[in-house]
Amino acid sequence: MRLRHIEVFHAIYTTGSITNAAHFLHVSQPSVSKVLAHAEQQLGFALFERVKGRLIPTSQAESLFSEVDKVYKQIRGVRNTAENIKKSTSGHLNIGFTPALGFDLIPQVISEFKKHYPGVHINLQTLHNEDVQQALLEHKLDLAIMFSPPPIANISAIPLCKSEMVLVAPKHVFQNSNTLIETAELEHHELIGIWDSGPLGDLLWNRLSENEVSVSSSIQVQTYFIASRLVSQNVGVCVVDEFTARGNLSDDTLYAGFKPSLTFDVQALHLSDKPLSVNCKSFIKILSGHV
Repeated sequence: MRLRHIEVFHAIYTTGSITNAAHFLHVSQPSVSKVLAHAEQQLGFALFERVKGRLIPTSQAESLFSEVDKVYKQIRGVRNTAENIKKSTSGHLNIGFTPALGFDLIPQVISEFKKHYPGVHINLQTLHNEDVQQALLEHKLDLAIMFSPPPIANISAIPLCKSEMVLVAPKHVFQNSNTLIETAELEHHELIGIWDSGPLGDLLWNRLSENEVSVSSSIQVQTYFIASRLVSQNVGVCVVDEFTARGNLSDDTLYAGFKPSLTFDVQALHLSDKPLSVNCKSFIKILSGHV
């Protein structure tokens, strides 16, 4: 099958008719019919049967579709990559970042950036460490701002700053925000668990293991935001990054650092073989000033 055959077959299979497929592909119905007929001629078997005005896939088409769908998705990926490359050279900026930075830091940086570069179109998206490589390689992102990312092939990292993990707790637990605590003190409180949160979750778990600290954790969550909001409801304490802590403090909560501190890096990631655009460099300069 040729690529055009695959496109037409996939469109008819998923939309159910030649009319819908033609509309989806932005071509005429006769053009779709002609390509379908040519594909069936080359394959040597029918792909669809007409039943009550609808095209029903044959058993051969059913067997073929899973493989065709894989190729179609690859074709679509190539087109998306080409479109993203085109946008990156015409005043667009695609930024990905870990969700914690979306509470205060990224909005502040975007506000300042737009004052200096009002004509640049900006696309923002949150993502997790495991999604960074694919997003950068497909040119969906120009930059990814992440917490302590592991080394990734073909991806370069620009250090921005060091931050730390902190304990967020109800006010009655700690009387002032300058309190420094040791991890051993967590044994006395119900700790909201966030063990599957990537590098930061590993950082906390390793410290607890090193100090042989056993904690009580009957509530498990996936995001730091939810953990900090649960603390405000007085159901426990949590350990999160300082950005999340500052962005979600309430009148009834405070945060405290650890001694020794639980530090991590904040880095900007980009493709090693793709020179940073002027927009990217300007964004990083403003971001560095804020962090």
